[in-house]
Amino acid sequence: GIDYCVRSAIGAGLDPVAAIQMATWNAAQHFRLYDRGAVTPGRRADLVVFDDLAAPVARLVYRDGVLVARDGQMSVPPRPPARALRSTINVSWDSTHFRIPAAGRRARVIGALPNSLATESLVDEPARRDGHAEADPDRDLLKMAVIERHMASGAVGKGFVRGIGLTQGALASSVAHDHHNLVVVGADDGSMMTAARRVAALQGGMVVAVGDRVVAEVPLPLGGLMSAEPVEVVRGQISAAVNAARSLGSPLHDPFMAMSFLALEVIPRLRLTDKGLVDVDRFELVPLWVD
Repeated sequence: GIDYCVRSAIGAGLDPVAAIQMATWNAAQHFRLYDRGAVTPGRRADLVVFDDLAAPVARLVYRDGVLVARDGQMSVPPRPPARALRSTINVSWDSTHFRIPAAGRRARVIGALPNSLATESLVDEPARRDGHAEADPDRDLLKMAVIERHMASGAVGKGFVRGIGLTQGALASSVAHDHHNLVVVGADDGSMMTAARRVAALQGGMVVAVGDRVVAEVPLPLGGLMSAEPVEVVRGQISAAVNAARSLGSPLHDPFMAMSFLALEVIPRLRLTDKGLVDVDRFELVPLWVD
């Protein structure tokens, strides 16, 4: 840390003030923080005063030149938050559904590959019912949706995926690199909605559902990505969710890990985002239907 740099500089014969300036100045310059790093006019006066370089304990803390803390006690009231935080999952559920109008004969299909982040770009004919394209788990052709979950914009990308292997039920997760929208994969719309809504009720997480029944879940309420529970508890929850997904037919080592990358639109070849399908090789949005 900086204290190590300062003590090393002093050991080399530099004046303590010059040593501190050098340690903070070099770091600020490296990260292009040109308004700080030195105690001089024109720089931000965010300062910490301590007595012992060997055991630095803040005695005085200045923010913008104002003393804000002394000996571990605040000298000024804390600033109120700039705005109230939104909830972790924000979805316009009234307008969210998983129906896909059968607007063509053949559709683009994401091919998930075992033990690989890459996907295939496939083409297949989905099953049809009442003018809509449906999942066909007998052919390992599942529905997939990516729901924008940060601003309740109503954006939902829909498509098909092969390689997850579910014969029934659905998986949903708010862990989806790098945007971490709500990703759902399933054999039927009802199971997909149950899983997605349960993730929202948990304020983030991973869920396995069959019909209207939740089979397993991993609550991740901190940003939809993390848990406040001990690692042993979370490990048990993840193991139960993965085992539940396998019991529904998935042969993958970790179906949730595979699913979390299906919406990462920077790895070839075909991905699904809340804006729709992305051909990563061409780096452009492409329609679901080929013909």
